[in-house]
Amino acid sequence: MISSLRGRVLHVDADSVIVEVGGVGFSVAVPAPLARATHTGTELHLHTNLVVREDALSLFGFETREELVVFTQLVSVTGVGPKSALGVLSTLTVPQIADAVTSDDDAPFRRVSGIGPKTAKLIVVQLAGKLAPSVATAPGTPAAPIGVVDQVAQALVGLGWSERTAAESVAAVAEGASEADRSSVPALLRLTLAALGPARQGAGRG
Repeated sequence: MISSLRGRVLHVDADSVIVEVGGVGFSVAVPAPLARATHTGTELHLHTNLVVREDALSLFGFETREELVVFTQLVSVTGVGPKSALGVLSTLTVPQIADAVTSDDDAPFRRVSGIGPKTAKLIVVQLAGKLAPSVATAPGTPAAPIGVVDQVAQALVGLGWSERTAAESVAAVAEGASEADRSSVPALLRLTLAALGPARQGAGRG
């Protein structure tokens, strides 16, 4: 399995690149935004997935590990092949995909070329619970360490709050919290619960 590539870019197309590694050129299908931002002669590091078919070996590459993970989750959905999954990641960012799934909104996927209404709905249904909702951070505010916000949001859901309320509440509290509180699950959870308050608990459930 080819898990990653790092090398000089020999050629760029609309949705693929050729990367030279140790004198060998690898053709890699990539999301369109990455292809547009890539230039011949530069060094490129890609997280890759090798798709094996009876008649072909196809390599798909992504700039971040998160994109690769979402790609593998997308191809696990009934009716979504590697090219369709790449099309989704060419049209939507990982946070946009996660938010659409969390919100049970298949409209963003219907806008992807090659994804019909039935497949769009299947993406939302079959990926439900597998993608954490994105959490927006105000400009200039240090982001909470990866995992802390998600853990707090999951804890709130476990306490009965809706996923949307949990994600929005944690995001709001994290923006104004100290770095120490943003780094601690118990501290951030305590602050978020205080912000929600008992009066809002009933509204947040369901």
